[in-house]
Formats: sequence, structure tokens, C-alpha cells
Amino acid sequence: MLFHSTYGRRPAVRAAADRLRAAGHEVWTPDLFAGRTFETVEEGMACKDEIGKDELLKRAVLAAAPYSERGLVYAGFSLGASIAQTLALGDEKARGLLLLHGTSDIAPGVSVDGLPVQLHVAEPDPFETDDWLSAWYLQLGRAGADVEVYRYAGAGHLYTDPGLPDYDEEAAEATWRVALGFLGAL
Repeated sequence: MLFHSTYGRRPAVRAAADRLRAAGHEVWTPDLFAGRTFETVEEGMACKDEIGKDELLKRAVLAAAPYSERGLVYAGFSLGASIAQTLALGDEKARGLLLLHGTSDIAPGVSVDGLPVQLHVAEPDPFETDDWLSAWYLQLGRAGADVEVYRYAGAGHLYTDPGLPDYDEEAAEATWRVALGFLGAL
């Protein structure tokens, strides 16, 4: 289950899903913004705020529910990574969590026995600061997750999206090589 960023379900999300399918994975890309896409992060954040966090999570849960019995790997880009993390940590059948460009708060008392988690982020990243990532890593480890973090120096926040100014081809290809290995091992 691959969730889009605050820019909406852009061509880069569909291309990522196609890349994953070509590697033999079934992939669903729910559209949490009902067809809306945005040119700026500010426009996307306004849409996210208009919809509301609870409604976005409800839409994500409803999109994942028909497939969750299979033992999903949850994945997402930035905002979508935050949503994927929330769903994976609440799904006892989750097989893995692939986070691209984002994380989320970890609710107290969460326990995930050995859940494989892989995070790919820019270094530095204005949305995923070093202090935040250190605390996140420790909390998720204490919750029982098996966490790997990959940082990409000099890349912009959404460096895997070729349609955005943050795009960094070298970092994006390195991310996909590692992520495909991670998914293949699950």
C-alpha cells in the first residue's frame, strides 16, 4: 500500500508503483485527495488541513482494509509515509514499513514485534531534523521495530520525484536499489 505525498497522487507515485510492480510486488496507490494534485507544498498542506488528519487516516484505513488480511507492507512519500507509519504500527499483520521522506509521531505503548522498517530521507531535511530522527529511531526501536535509516546528503526533501525541484537522480536511484532489496527480503 503506497501513499502519496502532500502533492497528491502525481505521476511520480504511479511511476514508483510501476517500478515496484516490475519487481514482482502487488501495489495499491490510494488517492487520499480525491484526484487533486498540487504544484506547491503550501497548496498541498492547505488541502491536507482542509480534509483534516482524522479524515485522511479514515480514507487510508478504508483503502487498506480490503487487503490488510494479506499482511501488507505499508509505504509512503512524506505525508504518505506518516500515514503509512500510523497504519503499519496499528496493524498486527503488517509485514513491513517503507518510509520515503517522512515519519510520524509514535503513540505511547505501541508494540511491534520485529516489524521491519526502512526510512530514506534527505540530509539535511527541514521536515525530518536530526534531533527528531534520533528520537524517532529510539522510540521505534523501543517499540520493537527493526529499523534501518538511510540519509542522502545534499538531496532535497522529496528527492525521488522527478517532477519536483528537489529531485536528485543519484539519491533516488540509490534509494530504489536499497528499498527494492528490503522489499524483496520481506
